[in-house]
Amino acid sequence: MMRKDTCREEHRKKNPEQSVNFAEFSKKCSERWKALSPSDKKCFEDMAKADKVRYNREMRDYVPPKGFGKRGRKRKDPNAPKRPPSAFFVFCSEYRPSVKQQFPGLSIGDCAKKLGEMWSKLSQSEKQPYEEKAQKLREKYDRDMVAYRGGGTYARNPGSSAQGGEEEEDDDGEDEDEEEDDDE
Repeated sequence: MMRKDTCREEHRKKNPEQSVNFAEFSKKCSERWKALSPSDKKCFEDMAKADKVRYNREMRDYVPPKGFGKRGRKRKDPNAPKRPPSAFFVFCSEYRPSVKQQFPGLSIGDCAKKLGEMWSKLSQSEKQPYEEKAQKLREKYDRDMVAYRGGGTYARNPGSSAQGGEEEEDDDGEDEDEEEDDDE
């Protein structure tokens, strides 16, 4: 009968410093699994059943942290303002109908590629109106976020894109009243 060592444990013992190329490694493990007899596979299947029992026992009492759903990702508030589009997306929303009309059989991905080519061919002065419109939408979004979060100001870095990282949150709530007075 085969030892209960897994392919991974054997690989680590033989090659402790070598990183694993997952595609090759899984292929080798798959070949070994296919070559095992049903009696050899049984010990691994028993291990899997035991681990499933342990997992179900631990998950029965598990409660995800506040704000996280079953999948572990933070839930998005449906009432939060929608992020503004970048200048490129403002351009796309204007030109997508004409591209679809000009090339009716184009897939979504190919349409996006065509729009990307058009955008890259524009000069900086031709891009300017879209960047200004995106900036106005970004400013509106910032105002909406201030209102949504209860009046605190959350300045965006001047050169950041609309798809950038999350804005900073002010959890202590002490500075919110002082910042509101400045706007009056």
